[in-house]
Amino acid sequence: MTSTLIDRDGLPSWLLPVRDAAETVRPEQLSRYLPPAEGGRPSAVLMLFGEGPTGPDLLLIERARSLRSHAGQSSFPGGALDPADGDPHGAGPVAAALREAWEETGLDPTGVQVFATLPALYIPVSRFIVTPVLGWWRRESPVAPVDQAETGAVFRVPIAELTDPANRARLRHPSGYTGPAFTVSERLVWGFTAGVIDRMLHHSGLERPWEPARVLSLSDEALGLAGADRARVQGLLRDTPAAG
Repeated sequence: MTSTLIDRDGLPSWLLPVRDAAETVRPEQLSRYLPPAEGGRPSAVLMLFGEGPTGPDLLLIERARSLRSHAGQSSFPGGALDPADGDPHGAGPVAAALREAWEETGLDPTGVQVFATLPALYIPVSRFIVTPVLGWWRRESPVAPVDQAETGAVFRVPIAELTDPANRARLRHPSGYTGPAFTVSERLVWGFTAGVIDRMLHHSGLERPWEPARVLSLSDEALGLAGADRARVQGLLRDTPAAG
């Protein structure tokens, strides 16, 4: 997808491999779940890169525990497209990602340089067709939860923490799902968000060698506590032998 809202120039050197990977990566290299021919709800998320006190980082939110879907999970800011956002196959995802980030975190969208979009991906459990929108936080603004009923927390994760092998694992969900996970900033990042981060680190060459055989088992109790008591959640996560 191309949009007049996308500006690929003037990025810091460390972000260039991410931009280049985003421009060439194929949908099947990001996820095994691709949008169906019919159905699904167009959505977008903002994968916002900045430079914090400790270096390059990524902006994430913790979803409120009261939400009907993905409650308590760490995720990118984002949500479903509104009619006013425009064409889902044109500039709509960029407009939606920036709007949702503003609504959830108070972020000033004029300070964000959108430099790429990824192919649309599918989340079967919610039937969202999600376009990740990649941005550079060129001019930072204060961020915090705007509505506690929607956003529990707003936080920045250093890229160095995401690439640290000690913070990486695969997570086994009670449903049988197993996928990438990160234990960073006293939080667990898993699911769709972790999958996109994992694939972009890999395809941009920022990934460091890590041990995929390390599998964390996430109990139903830990799922219920997600976002409420992080110390207990970490205690309920346990290393288990990798299958096979």
